[in-house]
Amino acid sequence: MIYLKTDEEIELLRISNQIVAKTLAEIAKVIKPGVSTADLDKIAEEYIRDNGGVPGFLGYHGYPKSICTSVNDEVVHGIPSEKVILKDGDIVSVDCGVYKNGFHGDSAYTFCVGDVNPEIVALLKTTKESLYKGIEQATEGRRLGDVGHAIQSYCEERGYSVVREMIGHGVGRNLHEGPEVPNYGRRGNGVMLKSGMTIAIEPMINMGKRQLTFDKDGWTTRTIDKKASAHFEHSIAIRQGKADILSSFEYIEQVLGSKAL
Repeated sequence: MIYLKTDEEIELLRISNQIVAKTLAEIAKVIKPGVSTADLDKIAEEYIRDNGGVPGFLGYHGYPKSICTSVNDEVVHGIPSEKVILKDGDIVSVDCGVYKNGFHGDSAYTFCVGDVNPEIVALLKTTKESLYKGIEQATEGRRLGDVGHAIQSYCEERGYSVVREMIGHGVGRNLHEGPEVPNYGRRGNGVMLKSGMTIAIEPMINMGKRQLTFDKDGWTTRTIDKKASAHFEHSIAIRQGKADILSSFEYIEQVLGSKAL
C-alpha cells in the first residue's frame, strides 16, 4: 500500500528524520580506530531517547540493536557488537531509524575510519553522489525506474556494481511501506511518483561483484567477493519540480569538516 501524506504529516516525518540526522552526527564525533560498533549503538540510543524519540530499528522483526553498523565488505544490517572494533582504514555504514509522533525517520551514511584507501574513498563518493542523482529524478510525474536508472547508470559507468536484493522503500507510519525503490531500473518504468509520497532512497554500491551472501546471524549481508560496499540513504517527500529531502547530511559534514566526502 502506498500512502500519500498531508503537509502536516510530512512535517512530522521531517522531525523524526532530523533526529536521525543529528544522531548520525553524534556518531561522526566518535568514529575512530579502537571504537567498537557497540559504542556507536549506545551513543545512538541515548541521543534518540534524550530527544523524545524511540529507536526505530530496535526490536523491528526481532532486530536486537538501535542502529545497523556494516563494516567494509558488509553491505547492510550489520549488528553492533563489542567484538567489532573499528580499525584504521575501515569504512562503516551506519543506518539509523527514529520513531516519533507516529512517524519514522530513516537515513544512512558511510564513514571513513582513519586513513582509508583512496580507491575505497572514491567508491564512497560515487555512492553518495548517486543518491543525489536519484533524488533529482524523484519528482511528481516521473517514475521509480527513472530514479533507479539514474543511480545505476552513474555507478556502473564508474565501474561499480549495484546491489539488487536490498532496495529502498516507502517510509511513514511504518518503517517500510510501499513502494519498493530499487537502485536500478529503466527510464519510464515503474510506479508513477505523486506529490505526498514519502520514500527512502538508499543506494548500496559494491567495489566488485553485486552478489551478496548472508551471515548466520540472519541479518548481516556481505559482498560475495569480500570487496568493499558503500551505503547512503535519505528519506524524501515527492513534490512538483524538486524533491524535499527530509533527512540531512549537513550535521555530519559540520562534524567531519575537511574530512567530509
